[in-house]
Amino acid sequence: MDSLPPLGPDDVLAVPVGSGGGLPSWLDASSAPPVSPELLRGALADTGNKGRAGTLTAVPIAGRRPRSVAAVGVGEATLPDLRTYVATAVRRGQTLAEHGARRLVLPVDGPAAPAGSEEVRAAVEAALLAGYRFRDTSTPHPARLDTITVVAADAEDPVVSAAGRAGEISAAAVSWARDLINTPSNVKNPAWLADQAVERLSGLPHVTVAVLGPDELVAGGFGGVLAVGGGSATPPRVVVATYRPPGAGPAHPVLVGKGITFDTGGISIKPNAGMREMKTDMAGGAAVLAAVDAAARLGLPVTVTAVVPAAENAVSGSSYRPADVVRHVGGRTTEVLNTDAEGRMVLADGLAYARLELGATVLVDVATLTGAMKVALGTRTAGLFATTDGLAMALGTAGVRAGEQLWRMPLLEEHRDLLDSATADANNAPGNPGGSTAALFLEPFAGDLPWAHLDVAGPARAGADDAEVVKGGTGFGARTLLRWLEAGAPVDPPETVLD
Repeated sequence: MDSLPPLGPDDVLAVPVGSGGGLPSWLDASSAPPVSPELLRGALADTGNKGRAGTLTAVPIAGRRPRSVAAVGVGEATLPDLRTYVATAVRRGQTLAEHGARRLVLPVDGPAAPAGSEEVRAAVEAALLAGYRFRDTSTPHPARLDTITVVAADAEDPVVSAAGRAGEISAAAVSWARDLINTPSNVKNPAWLADQAVERLSGLPHVTVAVLGPDELVAGGFGGVLAVGGGSATPPRVVVATYRPPGAGPAHPVLVGKGITFDTGGISIKPNAGMREMKTDMAGGAAVLAAVDAAARLGLPVTVTAVVPAAENAVSGSSYRPADVVRHVGGRTTEVLNTDAEGRMVLADGLAYARLELGATVLVDVATLTGAMKVALGTRTAGLFATTDGLAMALGTAGVRAGEQLWRMPLLEEHRDLLDSATADANNAPGNPGGSTAALFLEPFAGDLPWAHLDVAGPARAGADDAEVVKGGTGFGARTLLRWLEAGAPVDPPETVLD
């Protein structure tokens, strides 16, 4: 990049600072730089900013809005570093928007090489996702930036510009997922969630959305969904959204997402502190719907279906109980030991339905399923269980490209006996190790199909802003699934594995 676009009085400029404090070449090469390189180097030295990703030095420029230049560390300009740089710059720009700033100019070329398609896509996604906010207040929203201009040397290259557009579509889908997750449960019930899917998806080319109501669920044998949703005043639904483009091949990945719109724990009721975040217990359902949304808008040449069993796990005289035996789609039965292990009950129906009725060739489910996974992997990494190495590697590669961390967990035979039941095919709450036994519970419902389970209990919700992740629902999993679909939804090992 030889130069920047002209800067106006309402613009904020981000200057990427490489590892060791290196400045971009366009700054020194410019005959009229927007900020003096000498001044900038002095400010970096004064603040100890050596370019570590996300470090920020606000530089005052005479005659312009105070601190309207943000020198932000981009580290080694890896994709994670780039996302952190972009998110930091966007948050700085949004702060200045409250003082009149209207545009953020965001160069993304690295210190040693121009940004390619992957870098531009990552930057666009991070810029839009870092700026996401969900608010439902009576006070006016704070002022926001009108425009973020991502600047790259090769922006006119059709491949690079297409990557930027893909980043916009991906970020918009994730933002929709975040809206669904963050909506409070006095608004969000199974019928509302189904209506949102119909409203957004049914008008897209080659997309059909079907909603199975209580009568269809009874007829279809959705015993798990009906049991979990039986205690609520709002009956359960199952959303089936299919994108089927002309000329798509025989592959039909089906994505099953947990859609519990609020989880009290049922008769096995949660303590109050454990219930406060349970409006987000349908984050897996939001992620799979968002993946179908983005796949359709990108026009990917692959058929894909999202199945979202949606229910509210409530407490009433009609709630399901410990010691009940529930029959799922396909006939497999479960002894209920704990009504708070409800996610696997609805996922079981969704997986069996996808296998038996939808012609799935590969299954991936996404769910905020176990607190054990949050303990094991923290709040930025999802657990990945899979029945084939190829599918696990393909999803892991997709996660790296998407910027979503996955860690493969084992399906251990020595834990399988913990699922034994004297009255049913399995019990739903065998205890520790909770993440592993939950995955083992689900595995039979996938039959012989390649199957993967993403337990996103940690990264599906965030307690604070961090890079492109914002406080609240994150939409985790949607970008990984989209990248996997863009690669053709492979179940064989990828030819190359990213570091």
